[in-house]
Amino acid sequence: MLRGVLSFSAMTMISRVLGLARDMAINIAFGANAATDAFWVAFRIPNFLRRLFAEGSFSTAFVPVFTEVKETRSHEDLKELTACVAGTLGGVLLVITALGLIFAPQVATMFEPGALDQPHKFDLTIDLLRLTFPFIFFVSLTALAAGVLNSFHRFALPALTPVILNIAMIAGALWLAPRLQIPIMSLGWAVLAGGIAQWLFLLPSLRRLDLLGIPRWGWNHPEVRKILRLMGPTLLGSSVAQLNLLLDTVVLSLLITGSQSWFSQSTRFLELPLGLFGVALGTVILPALSRHHIAADRGGFSRSLDWGLRITLLIALPAMVALLLLAKPLVATLYQHGRFTAFDTRMDVLAISAMVCGLPAFALVKVVLPAFYARQDTKTPVRAGVVSLIANMVFNFAFIALLFEWWAPPQLKALPWLDGIARVPGLHMALGIASALSSWLNFALLWHWLARTGVYERQPGWGVHAVRVILACAAMSLVLIAGLWLWPNWVTSSIWMRIWHLAVLVVAGAGIYFVVLFAAGLRMRDLQAA
Repeated sequence: MLRGVLSFSAMTMISRVLGLARDMAINIAFGANAATDAFWVAFRIPNFLRRLFAEGSFSTAFVPVFTEVKETRSHEDLKELTACVAGTLGGVLLVITALGLIFAPQVATMFEPGALDQPHKFDLTIDLLRLTFPFIFFVSLTALAAGVLNSFHRFALPALTPVILNIAMIAGALWLAPRLQIPIMSLGWAVLAGGIAQWLFLLPSLRRLDLLGIPRWGWNHPEVRKILRLMGPTLLGSSVAQLNLLLDTVVLSLLITGSQSWFSQSTRFLELPLGLFGVALGTVILPALSRHHIAADRGGFSRSLDWGLRITLLIALPAMVALLLLAKPLVATLYQHGRFTAFDTRMDVLAISAMVCGLPAFALVKVVLPAFYARQDTKTPVRAGVVSLIANMVFNFAFIALLFEWWAPPQLKALPWLDGIARVPGLHMALGIASALSSWLNFALLWHWLARTGVYERQPGWGVHAVRVILACAAMSLVLIAGLWLWPNWVTSSIWMRIWHLAVLVVAGAGIYFVVLFAAGLRMRDLQAA
């Protein structure tokens, strides 16, 4: 499992670095304005569907069933299942895609109501949505291929597929945009091309496994029906964080222009550690937990889950601390170029500082959810998901109201409330606070219900592990605080000065963290699954 995580993480690191390069290219070419707001809304809707269906409910339902057939039946049965799932999934997705193209204006109205009084921005969102919506069809088929490969312990290529999309979007922003009458449309074409290329990239690997058959409709196939039954409840339970982000899109449309872009860019800094280890651990641990459950190996189940939780805290806690301290240096260095201003940097930092407090919870949920899905329990996560979704929306408006009362000048407070919040910059920070709190609530509920099942027994050594991580985080914090005191000026200094100062801080912080861990007794054998 450790090799699987490292393989997945290495490929994901390439993807996340290119994701930062993608955002930098978009900021250089377009900045944060109404056009980029329209793109982020149009992209977030199919991207949400990707994470909800493809990486969320479908993967968590498909992998345990596929693993069960792989462990207990013939290769021909496995090939038939793959073909039936591909045909059924493809047929359903074609209908969803067609409906999305037809009802694009209604979808845009639902998720960006704040743009209704800005006809140009609203029409641009509709045009971009029609270009990006077919992405869900191709990326879901990509998720099917990735699930098959993951079940055979081949994690590298599936983790590398997002690189293709990022390269396409970088090319769209820097090469295609200057050649179009409406430059922002280049990003829509890039998303469509990247989705197709991702799917084609994995097909040779399926052929080498002799699992690339002709897709056929398999609605009545018993395993397909089982996957569909498992998918239903997981639509909320497996992707609550993504559903929160999509609902946040509606709220962001009510705030000042630029809020969509600032909030979207801030999530990139969470996706790096979350994708590297949270998603990687969840992806790798699900097949292992499924095998232990099928074999009725309760001890192996507990050891695998315990290992995942320890690795998560080993990475998520220092990532949270580092991002809190380095939010401004990171944004100023990576994003403050071209049309992205110092004001935009301050707005990004507000969202990152709030949202990153929920990073450990985001990551822990990714590891705890497979403990339910491996046992084909898809209902319990739904209960936690629904509660946290409702809490997130309540938190959104509560903290927007609170920040508005603190920050708004008297003349804006005299306006109607919706008009007032649309003119105060920085209120998007409230959504970051709400996302963090609702994620902790989601994790707390899942942990409570997991404890009640009795399938997990905590392994010895947690006290020592916690002390090591806390000491290492404290040492890292002191080093970073000293560096920020020595180099306080990040917004107005030259780009090369920012780059080398940030590089020194990152290397020094990471170095002292691992040195202290080693000095406190952590060894490589402690990172291996029992």
